[in-house]
Amino acid sequence: MKSPINSNSGSATDDDESATISDEYDATTETDTDVVSKDGAVESVSTPFRQGEKVLAYHNLRIYEAKVLEVDSKEKRYYIHYLGWKQKWDEWVGIDRLMNINNENLQKQKALENELKPKNPNMTKGMKRKTMSKGTVSYEKLIDIHIPSSLKKHLVNYSEYITHMGKLVKLPCSPNVDDILKMYLEHRSNKDGRELDLAGEVVSGLRCYFDKALPAMLLYKTESQQYQQATANQISPSKIYGAEHLLRLFVKLPEILYNANIEEETLRELQHNLQDFLKFLQKKQSLFFLSTYETPDGSCTIE
Repeated sequence: MKSPINSNSGSATDDDESATISDEYDATTETDTDVVSKDGAVESVSTPFRQGEKVLAYHNLRIYEAKVLEVDSKEKRYYIHYLGWKQKWDEWVGIDRLMNINNENLQKQKALENELKPKNPNMTKGMKRKTMSKGTVSYEKLIDIHIPSSLKKHLVNYSEYITHMGKLVKLPCSPNVDDILKMYLEHRSNKDGRELDLAGEVVSGLRCYFDKALPAMLLYKTESQQYQQATANQISPSKIYGAEHLLRLFVKLPEILYNANIEEETLRELQHNLQDFLKFLQKKQSLFFLSTYETPDGSCTIE
């Protein structure tokens, strides 16, 4: 799914050419579904979502409104249709990709949309590409960076902490971005020479992009004063900030790399390495996302 949907409703407008769901999917079934076991016995398997039920579903960087078309109770997976989108986007997803539609989860959807909005409009000048019929930006040429669901939750949670609770990540972070990048390079040290060289280039590039992008497009307004104080001695952001802010960079990287005029073959290798880094970040998240926050008065909490 390459193009963003309307963040206000999660569905398309009336003139969208997306496919509609036929009436055969409108009937809902009970939560308990009968499954035939290997010995021929009929077992009742409980599933949290029903056929025909409307849900919220993670896809890449966003949360979309969807409808459950089929339920595979045995494998605990669901075939869903993204409302307002063509049928070619219908897919089987695991339970970890779905949420009930309620006020709390709608707030998460809204918070994630706000997280994806440019923090500094000036940084996006010159980045506009040809638009689709409804005027939404086409992402066909952007590099596809898949952020794992477990990491997306950190983006959503932190957005709630700062926008609704007035909390900030306590600085300096340990480990900081520079530490994390060095640990990743050590993790890749058992690879052959060429791959290690490429990993080194990726690490250097991430550090450079992070230091430049952080003040321009990765901070909330309420974090600006904290940034000014933390970098008053010309310390690089990568030596102060940690995984929470580094993860925000990956939300912005597709647009940043689009404007870097990188050759297609190099871009494919880069995409592979960026995904490998995210897997490393996911595997070590209990070490990197320590989640110590502070309020403007200096009091600290650990979430």
